[in-house]
Amino acid sequence: MQTRLFVEYEDISGLLDEEKVDIENGKVDIQDKKVDIESVLSEKSSDFSVKTTIHIHRLFEKFGFGEVFGRSAVMELLELKGSGASKLLSNLVKAEIIEPVSGHGKGKYKFKK
Repeated sequence: MQTRLFVEYEDISGLLDEEKVDIENGKVDIQDKKVDIESVLSEKSSDFSVKTTIHIHRLFEKFGFGEVFGRSAVMELLELKGSGASKLLSNLVKAEIIEPVSGHGKGKYKFKK
């Protein structure tokens, strides 16, 4: 009976190791995205507050360069009211961090490369 328990534990242990590798790969992908947004922010040389910079990072982690988002998604993700989300989006467009996107409805944006 002890042998059977050992084998089952060994099987589970192997599965856990595989999961750990997947998580580590995910962390590498996230880190790559953070580097990308840092380069965009440094190129734009905008003097954003710490809070705004955190908001930008959270938006980028969620949407990256490829996904389109609007004010309601910003409100939900960052827990902002409508006026705060609109002001943030406006400031990001002015700083050329994000750009308006056509073909997805009014008020849609994506990160500018």
